[in-house]
Formats: sequence, C-alpha cells, structure tokens
Amino acid sequence: MKKLTPVLKDYLWGGYKLKGMFGRDNGGKKISESWEVSVHPDGPCRAGEGTLADYLAANPRAVDGEGSALPVLVKYIDAAQNLSVQVHPDDEYARRVEQDNGKTEMWYILSADEGAGIYCGFRRDTTKEEFLAKVADGTVEELLNFIPVHAGDCYLIKAGTVHAIGAGCVICEVQQSSNVTYRVYDYNRRGADGKLRPLHVEKAVDVINFRAFRDETGTGLPKAVPGGEIRLLTQCKYFRCRELKLSGKFSERNARSFTAVNILEGEGMINGEPFSAGDSFFIDCGERYTLGGEAKVLLTCENRTACYAGIDLGGTFIKCGIVTEDGKILVKDKIPTGKERDYREIAADMAALVQRLAAEAGVGLEAVGIGSPGTIDSKNGVIVYSNNIAWKNVPLCGEVSARLGLPAYITNDANAAALGEHFCGAGSKYSSLILVTLGTGVGGGIIIDGKLFEGNKSAGAEIGHSVIRFGGEKCTCGRRGCFEAYASATALIRQTKRAMEKDPQSKMWAIAGSLDNVDGKTAFDGLRAGDRAAKKVVKDYIRCLAEGICNLLNEFRPEAILLGGGVCAEGDTLLLPLKKEVDKRLFGGTEYAPFDLCKASLGNDAGLCGAARLAAVRSAEN
Repeated sequence: MKKLTPVLKDYLWGGYKLKGMFGRDNGGKKISESWEVSVHPDGPCRAGEGTLADYLAANPRAVDGEGSALPVLVKYIDAAQNLSVQVHPDDEYARRVEQDNGKTEMWYILSADEGAGIYCGFRRDTTKEEFLAKVADGTVEELLNFIPVHAGDCYLIKAGTVHAIGAGCVICEVQQSSNVTYRVYDYNRRGADGKLRPLHVEKAVDVINFRAFRDETGTGLPKAVPGGEIRLLTQCKYFRCRELKLSGKFSERNARSFTAVNILEGEGMINGEPFSAGDSFFIDCGERYTLGGEAKVLLTCENRTACYAGIDLGGTFIKCGIVTEDGKILVKDKIPTGKERDYREIAADMAALVQRLAAEAGVGLEAVGIGSPGTIDSKNGVIVYSNNIAWKNVPLCGEVSARLGLPAYITNDANAAALGEHFCGAGSKYSSLILVTLGTGVGGGIIIDGKLFEGNKSAGAEIGHSVIRFGGEKCTCGRRGCFEAYASATALIRQTKRAMEKDPQSKMWAIAGSLDNVDGKTAFDGLRAGDRAAKKVVKDYIRCLAEGICNLLNEFRPEAILLGGGVCAEGDTLLLPLKKEVDKRLFGGTEYAPFDLCKASLGNDAGLCGAARLAAVRSAEN
C-alpha cells in the first residue's frame, strides 16, 4: 500500500473549496484540480520518496498480473466558474494525432450549489453544420443536454461526448490516463497572458458524437457487505468504480487489478494507518487491504470483472449460469439430471455444461459454485446425503474440479438461493436476512452480517424442521408439528383439499374442478371469490406461517425475511396479513429492531446466482 500526495493545478475557473473539504494548500492560490492518482507526465503524484510512476516502474506487476500501465487518472475538480464546452477523442484518434490516450471519464458529484449542473452531450440529434453555426454565434449551449446534479450523482462521459462542468460543482473525476482536451466554446475568456484561450474546433468535430446523449453510466443499487454497503457507480472498458459507505470493518483483495482508494468523507484506519477525508492510497494488485471506521470511499480498479459458474443441481434438471462478480448472468441453460446414473457421469455433464456456457459467453472462469439439495459438507465438497438424488457421501466438488481444472465449492441449495438473493436480488440492501422458501417443503438460508450461516459441519439452517405445534401433523422428517408440515405449499394444498371435502358447497370445487387439480393458488382464488371455507384455509395458513417466521425473528432478528416459492405470487394478499400476524407475536415488538417482509425476486435464478457468489466468496477466502 502506498499513500499518495497529489499534484495541484491552478486554472482560471478554479476556486477554494478543496482547501476546506480536503485540506489542500496551494500557497493561497486557487485549486482547480487535485490530481490524486496519476502517472501522467503532466502531473505524476508522489508515492513516498518518489512518484507513483517511479514506484510502478520498479514494481511492474503492481497494476495487474500482466505488467500493464496504470490506465486511470483520479482527480478532484472545483468548478467555481463554468468549464469550457469541450470534447475528448477516443484512443485511436488521440494516439494517432496527439501521441496520448483517449479520454473516457466518470464524474462523481461531491457537492453542488443549488441549481448547479453539468452538460452531457446533445439534447437531440445534431449535425456538424448546426453545431458549427451555434459555436460561431456563441449559442452552442442551446444544443447541449443540461442535467441538474446533487451530491452522490454519477455520470459516465464517453470519449466523443461534448460536455462541460457547470459552476458550483465539486466532483471526483476518474478518467483514462490522458490530458487531451479539445475546447469548442470558452465564454470568450482570456488566459493569464491576456489572450483568448485557444479553441480546437477542427479537431473537435472530427471526434464528436452528434447523436442525442444516452446515459450509459449503469449505476447499481447499494449492496450490504461486512463493514457497510457498496454501490457500483460505473464500469467501462477502462475502469470500474464503486462507492463504499464504510461503517465498521471492510476488507478485500483484488487478485486481478490494483485498487485506488480515495477517502471522500470521514476517518478511520487502512491497514493499520489512520486516514481522513482527502487521503488517497494505491493498493497493489493482489494485496489485501482493510478499512475500518466511518467514511465514504471511492474504490477504482481495472474493469477486469471476474466470472464464475453457478450450478443449481436438482433431481430433474441441472441449471447453470455464467455470472459476473457483480451479479450479471451472461448466459444460462439447463440439462436433464438423469439422477439414476452414477454421480461421475453427472459430474462430467456438469463440467461439459460449464465449458459450453463459458465458451458461449467468451469468458474465462475463476471458480465453480454448486447448490445441491441435502446435507452438505461444504468444507470438503461432499454431499453427505441427498434424498432428491439418492446420493450418500458423494465427493462432487472433487469430480467437477478435476474435469475443469478450477476450484469448486458447494452448499445446500436453499443456502445458495439465500446467497443469490442477498447478492443481487431483493436482499441486496440488507446485511442480515433469512430466505424462507415455500415449496414441497419449507427451506431456508440465513445471512448474518453479509455471511452465509451454515452451522456445525454445514448441517444447520434447516428452518422447516422447527416445531410450531407440539404433537401436530407428522412431518417428512419423522417429528410432529414442524413448520414445514403447516407452511409449505404441500401443506397448503393438503389443507385446501380437507376444507373442500368438509364443504361440498365451497366455491373451490368450481375453481379447481377436482381434488386432483388443487394447487397453492386454489384457496387464494376462493378467498377472492368470497368463499368462507377458502377464507379460513388462507387465514389458518397465514397464522402457521407467521408462527414459524416469528420463531426465526426471535432467534436471529435479521433485517429482513424474504419469501420465495409459488405461494408468494399472491403478493400483498399474503404479505400484508402475514406481517400483521408476525408483528402481533414478535417478542419485544417491532419498534426497537424492525424488520422488512418481502418477496424474493430472482425466482429460478436464485440458486445459480448464489452458487456463483459462493464460488467468488470462497475463492477470495482461499
């Protein structure tokens, strides 16, 4: 890790806000830009006794494992006045004409005066001729797309996009390592020499994209992580930027790229050294860093997004997806399991499916994750017992890993689904949650402080087999009165059939046609039709579901309970009365430690997304 010392720039449009925000001192002069992370010859920042460029020359694999040059320049900009209307070229043009890189950049708004904004591209498709005419008569701003901005906003400005930062904005800019700018309009301002600042209109029109602006920033939603929450700001060919809201201790290791750490707000410790707002650090590729404290942090690295295979093993199908480290499914497919075969044949099919999908996606893989029904020894990669596929003590991870030459990791399928929902589904904003799946049985997965809870030898979290009614109905596990025996979709169907048999006049007969056609929706359809028997079935079912959920809340007190399974298609018809029933029963009430009750969102993709996330987490741990 290297702490960096910035290079300060004084241009005519700058101000004094960076001194108050970050303690920058330019001898009383304005500070227009503070180049925080830079090896560019026009302003290399310092790293210890020398420059960052010197350090990287002596440590050629600090940027990435391929010995690449640092692709980014990170700076703070204080726009006391409007910056010029300008454009940057792409790589091809810049290298041919300027012997420099092109310039795609990201603007993260640190602060903005009321009414302040930025110009990004054109409001509508424009022609070169119309643009030149507006430049000539000083009305080019009429063509530009003005966006009012606020602290925390983020915009990706691709090469070829005409743009300008408006007065009153302070931004953090992450850009390609380049210093090529073509000014097309500058408000007739004069430089320190008293002359009008030069324009570069001829070059500018060579590189401008005259189409209407299309926002390609791709900002994501915040995701809970140990030590705070992370939000993807943007990613492009040249860099990937994330916002970390630190509240505790956060640690990670990027095995594929450097990480630039810019402290935007707050204070704390990084790798045992204190930091405060304005500090910047360079973390070598492969080096682990740990942040602790209360702060807002910008994390920048190369966009070398890692990809993982996620496998959802079922009794009927093997589903697989190639998933990026930020949760995007690139491709997915499924094949029959053929569970009557030897597990080695099935492992071979799984490996072949992974290889085919990775080739289709055109990516390399870091590792493979598997979600499987049954009792799983996740530490050793063994399926101890699975009734669904009649396996005992199957070393599945070893078989798959040997065929692919990649690490393979495994967990219970409900655990995988919970990881998936926490990673990129409805649970992404929570640091602790419990997923309750209502299907043939009641399954579940528990996330505590961003980590999967599996229990002793990975045999825990069997939430369907807690008793909610002593001496009640017999469960498939052999006990009586289990949560699963009353709250699964199977139980709901059984209860619906009983109610129909007791009441031959029930409207549910007309809805289903026969007992053979009853499903988890029948009683809810009857409720909506005003049927009394259906109303009682739904009411009793919701009370049983509430009892089990209340037990989970009393034991773990997560921030959220997520419900998955076909029954959840009932939406508020299920969720609203269920929340009321749970609130009535909950120990200590809901005021001190409230919880959210919501539907899971990933559906059949939850398992494969969670398996991929398992692979990413376990790979990082190892």
